[in-house]
Amino acid sequence: MNNNDERKPSIVDVEKGQPEHEHARQQQQQQQQQQQVAGSRLRPPSALEPFASEPSGDDQPGSRSASGDRFRLVLLYVLQFTSVGASIAAVVLIWVYMGWEFGLPALLITLAAVFIASGWWRWWYIAFVTAPRDIKALTRYIKLLGLVRKHAKNNATIGDIFAEFVSKQPEKACLIFEGRTWTFREVNDYSNRLANVFHSHGYKHGDVVGLLQENRPEFVATWLGLSKLGVIVPLINHNLRKNALMHSVTVANCNALIYGEALADAVAEIADQLPSAVALYQVNEATQQPVLANAKDLTTLMQSASKELPVNGVKKPNHHDKLIYIYTSGTTGLPKAAVITHSRYIFIAAAISLVAGFRADDTFYTPLPLYHTAGGMMSIGQALLFGATVVTRKKFSASQFFADSHKVRLIFGNGLRPQIWPQFVERFNIPRVAEFYGATEGNANIVNIDNTVGAIGFVSRIIPVVYPISIIRADPATGYSEPLRGKDGLCQLCKPNEPGLFIGKIIPNNPSRAFLGYVDKGATEKKIVRDIFRKGDAAFLSGDLLVADERGSLFFKDRTGDTYRWKGENVSTSEVEAEVSNACGYRDTVVYGVEVPNLEGRAGMAAILDPERQVDLEQLARTLKDTLPSYARPQFVRLLSKVDMTGTFKLKKLDLQLEGFDPSGIEDSVYYLTPKGQYELLTPAIYEQIVRGEVRL
Repeated sequence: MNNNDERKPSIVDVEKGQPEHEHARQQQQQQQQQQQVAGSRLRPPSALEPFASEPSGDDQPGSRSASGDRFRLVLLYVLQFTSVGASIAAVVLIWVYMGWEFGLPALLITLAAVFIASGWWRWWYIAFVTAPRDIKALTRYIKLLGLVRKHAKNNATIGDIFAEFVSKQPEKACLIFEGRTWTFREVNDYSNRLANVFHSHGYKHGDVVGLLQENRPEFVATWLGLSKLGVIVPLINHNLRKNALMHSVTVANCNALIYGEALADAVAEIADQLPSAVALYQVNEATQQPVLANAKDLTTLMQSASKELPVNGVKKPNHHDKLIYIYTSGTTGLPKAAVITHSRYIFIAAAISLVAGFRADDTFYTPLPLYHTAGGMMSIGQALLFGATVVTRKKFSASQFFADSHKVRLIFGNGLRPQIWPQFVERFNIPRVAEFYGATEGNANIVNIDNTVGAIGFVSRIIPVVYPISIIRADPATGYSEPLRGKDGLCQLCKPNEPGLFIGKIIPNNPSRAFLGYVDKGATEKKIVRDIFRKGDAAFLSGDLLVADERGSLFFKDRTGDTYRWKGENVSTSEVEAEVSNACGYRDTVVYGVEVPNLEGRAGMAAILDPERQVDLEQLARTLKDTLPSYARPQFVRLLSKVDMTGTFKLKKLDLQLEGFDPSGIEDSVYYLTPKGQYELLTPAIYEQIVRGEVRL
């Protein structure tokens, strides 16, 4: 790497590692000890330990250079104590021989000098500037806990809370969909009709009925109605087909499947492979319309059903019962069904509402899929749990987004790129951005409440124990997917501005700290890390690399496993994606590593959505040369004519990665980075030369 490259390490390095396993560990531990010597003068230990009550990890010098580090640390303390002792002696002498008039100022000056030299002033400064943010968040969090405990005490379910608003405001708009308004009464009537149909068909508490339907009010009313019977409803991604769809139905152990008529063809493709016990219910736009063979006409059945809540022979669900399953987005594999209970749904919807500062008179607009957390829980939850109005569309429309939204006082969501954040809010005059972070199944959920550009939330530097989340050091030898442990076997906290794994402490039976996991127990266990700061404790492992600045603001760095190794360096895909996207006009971009025969590591490859072929490859190469170190520049560029995305608008990285860079097996144009630093068309002949090592990358 040349000198120009070395001046830009922050663009792509998550944290540099060495090729050998042990060397990587030793280098990171050496950096840790150097930071500990400097960090000991910055702030009190309590500000660095979000939920540790004991020293974290390997705070003692390690095997390499141990004696030298120990000597420097001891020398530092000796000098500090000597200086303090000499200062005290000087103050005493001045006081004794010159009187208190001179002694008192000397004492105050000495205390100030010790305070500044010790670094405590910096901690107090950080505490002072972050106090308004922390106090605001603490106040809202206490209010959240109070609301959650009230519902827990009342054993309230989603249906119970919604029924209160139906009684209070039956004619208020609950859901607005493409020009049609559903009042709270209408949503409740539909849910009760559906509940009566399934109750009459023998479905009961604990049964599982899958729901495959596009965004529409009936989607919400359907799972709401089934929940009143205690039936669990997996919310299936309506974009899935064949194997992925089949997997989603079977992994949840569905007893039945409800699907919309627009998705009848997708269901027909797997109908013969479904277990015979899975009953099919088709929802049509009108009654007495054709349905698939062996399917029931749910629309016609509901027409004659009662609008009253079924009670005879119904076991009422309770606050901690399973409500729905929400699947992970499937970016890196088949979907996993995450368990959402009534208490979990209430906590997530209430948390974003209270912490981000929503109001009951707000109108919420969500074009996001209702089978995922942001659309189906955080947005729809404002109607079900707080009596607000929610506007939704069948699918996202960029051209209609702000036409639908009208006057916006706040936007919330995740994934607003830091590089366009300021321009976006200025262009559309948006006062507040409540960027949030969290996994559907996880317990490490955070919100940006102070408009810090690029931040996804924060951890308090004053009172971190209130919300026990942490960033721990990651092992570069495992692709940063596993914690780096000390000699005592415990994890190690990251210092400010040091990337690491984001975790949330698990406290069972606490809705804010519990980890309910997936239907697949094996997958659940893989997301739990144990023996973090003391033997026996446990935390949810987010799988993401985050970094906290000195004030505690948290910033997303990368997904673990999305880093790849090239030219002996670890490269962060999200950082490269940002640079490539910027260089080609903010086009959708995904970066990944591909294996090249006879070469160590993976070469970077960027797939760019460019159906009109407007990307200037010469300009792209020039820009990336200026913004990225040589090892981080994509060796291959694929211009996509079309792109498959997950339901949350993420490019399907795994599929692209598996296709590699062989142009003979790819319909899109692929380019390679020549030794001259230009992108040229990759032909089958050149591909064979690369494989044979005749063309160097």
